[in-house]
Amino acid sequence: MKEALRQSESCLWTSTMLYIWLRRVRWQHKAITLAPIVLTALAGAAFAKAWLPAVAVAVIAFLATLIPSISEALDIQTHVEELKRTAAEYKALQDRFRRLARITALGEVDKAEEVLAELMDRMDAVRGGSITPPDRYREDAKKQIEGGNYDFAVDLPTGETPSGKRSEPPKV
Repeated sequence: MKEALRQSESCLWTSTMLYIWLRRVRWQHKAITLAPIVLTALAGAAFAKAWLPAVAVAVIAFLATLIPSISEALDIQTHVEELKRTAAEYKALQDRFRRLARITALGEVDKAEEVLAELMDRMDAVRGGSITPPDRYREDAKKQIEGGNYDFAVDLPTGETPSGKRSEPPKV
């Protein structure tokens, strides 16, 4: 069931990139939510009016009212929800494909083919959303994946740990 392992690996890369992107979008959402509050407070503060020219205070007040409109136009909250859902679906598919390759495929071939077809239908559905992580997140995902962040000790040769160091047997 090489195909199931191939799909599992594909899902690992995609979900990792999506989760990294999701963290960035969540941070941007928080910044966009807080910026108008801070700018409004700054524009209304008496000390700002004393230190800044009236034009600067007006620009700050204008930005405070403009940011929520930009956020609404970009529909950032929808992106957060969509990224959460898509990343979770890829992660679930990753586990299902791995399970198919390591467990289900060891049984009846017809059953394994049926499960593979169902999973590929789910994969087609999640790909139908056309969420494509920006390329800059590929390098971060590569560092995490190749750095062993998603390796489990149970999958490694005896005596190794996910960090790549050999574990020592406990001292008795």
